[in-house]
Amino acid sequence: MALAFYDENLYILNMKKDAEVKASQVPYIVERLNATTPDSIPPASVMKQLATAIDAGKKYKSIKDIVVPSGSSSPMRERASRSLAAVKSLVLRDKDEKLASEFENHEKVLSILQSLFDAEGDFLRRNVSCSEDSLSLIKDIHGVPPGSFLVKLSEVIGSFKTLRKMAILWCKIVAELRRLWGEELHIPGIPLDEFPDLHSCLLYQQLQVINCCVSRKKRHAIASKSLEAALRDAKRFSPESAKGVNAPGHLLYAKTSSGELVLRLGAGSKAPNLFMLESGEPIYSPIPQEGPLLTEDLIKETEEFVLRTGSVGAGCSQLLSDMQGFKVGPVHNAANPGCILEDFVRWHSPPDWTDSEPTDEANETSSSDGGNSSSTKGYLSSRMQKEGNLWRELWETSKPVPAVKQAPLFDEELAVEGILNHMENISPSELFEQFFISLLGLGTLMAEAKLSSNDYLSKLFYECKDYFVVTCQGRPWSEKVDDICQVYETMEAMIVNPDEVVKAMKQADEARTPGSETKRISFLKLGLNFGIKDRNPRKPSPRSESSSEESPMKQQFSNFFEGKSSLFSKNKPPKPGSASPGEKTPSAEDSDWTLV
Repeated sequence: MALAFYDENLYILNMKKDAEVKASQVPYIVERLNATTPDSIPPASVMKQLATAIDAGKKYKSIKDIVVPSGSSSPMRERASRSLAAVKSLVLRDKDEKLASEFENHEKVLSILQSLFDAEGDFLRRNVSCSEDSLSLIKDIHGVPPGSFLVKLSEVIGSFKTLRKMAILWCKIVAELRRLWGEELHIPGIPLDEFPDLHSCLLYQQLQVINCCVSRKKRHAIASKSLEAALRDAKRFSPESAKGVNAPGHLLYAKTSSGELVLRLGAGSKAPNLFMLESGEPIYSPIPQEGPLLTEDLIKETEEFVLRTGSVGAGCSQLLSDMQGFKVGPVHNAANPGCILEDFVRWHSPPDWTDSEPTDEANETSSSDGGNSSSTKGYLSSRMQKEGNLWRELWETSKPVPAVKQAPLFDEELAVEGILNHMENISPSELFEQFFISLLGLGTLMAEAKLSSNDYLSKLFYECKDYFVVTCQGRPWSEKVDDICQVYETMEAMIVNPDEVVKAMKQADEARTPGSETKRISFLKLGLNFGIKDRNPRKPSPRSESSSEESPMKQQFSNFFEGKSSLFSKNKPPKPGSASPGEKTPSAEDSDWTLV
């Protein structure tokens, strides 16, 4: 008669496997994300998933190589090969493609995308209250503002358990960004019309450029309609009747030196206390073209190009554009001189104009060029009067063209298309590094708000924060991503179990000998024993070993990781399937890392 056999270890192992399967399922991931409370910091499990993705992503050149492996065999090769290995490879590939398709079109995945791009929703909304001093951390580590779209996206992608799912989700995000751009819609959670913040990560800067280009396209459309309306109304109303009761108020005219009234186009506001020298008409500041939007990498490329070639092309283009717009402001037809170079210099570069009698040197220069460089009301500076001056040459060749009709100094379409193409082909490790640093900044800011008032834990927290700053400012910091995760676990433990942490720290203080050196940072692994267990620790990369050339501060932090035991380690290891307090199921680090 067969007897039932009960093996506790086997039972625990099966429970662990079931929990791992559940934790990797899309419905559970979505449920956990939707259940995130506003006061909780990003979990350490998500940070570890991103850390693992950084290492795994170094094997690939492009994110597309993960979604569509380049090693896939062609149909001809598939038909020619009859080996069992080839058949098995085809079967596995078909299975992977089927799973990828099911994931990409999963109802819950689509709901995540909808929540991410919902500007009015509360998805992953965090309560972050911090001072300007605290926000300096974001600049120090090259992170992103808390609560931004990129922070939420980082947590979503870090919640998935395979590299391929992460890559597929990112590709869907880029496709959605492309759709928003095509429909001239802004990306939620990103400033609508600001220059790129060079203290943030490159990905955040690029998202800022996209939003700014959307705003510029809308302004350009409004300006074009306004110009067309002005030209249309100018045909209906003569200059003499333009000031009548029924005349449109947007028509502006200027009187030339001959007394002719000419329509102003592209004129903005009236320049204070400036009048044209020849006609006495008020000078209006033209509506200029908007300058280029340069991210950190483009600024570096531009600087290198200027140093290599000595080119000043961008500056000349901007100056020429301003001259064209200025000519249009006072007069519509350049053949009717209502404004002269001196008027433009007085508006654009006041230091190059003097409202007094010219010196002997200026008189001599003025006489040599026919007396056109000065007037009875003042004179140009010496550099403006020199022969071959760039300003004079540009002025003579420039034509009156409103900014809205000029050749663009910055092509928004080309710029955004380049950014989207870069996102589609970005290096996986580069992408996941920016996700990692985005969440690290948010978690640290939230932890500071919770722990800074605690007299005992604040000391340990600020050592953890200093470690983040010192490490992330080094290059390449990704080689120490395992150490950063351990420090982050410590910070999370201080929030989840503050009483236990304080108790353990006091016990350690009492156990120290009077002459021993106190190093608070030696508590970095306490998170492993306070419900944030790392039951499947990642093997540190050989490259992450501390070099002898590290700074003393880095060495102080890295010394701890050379130890083989934790202050809070116990004789009996935790059960493999035990859940941490407050967690419904084991976290992401329980599952083995796989590609698909």
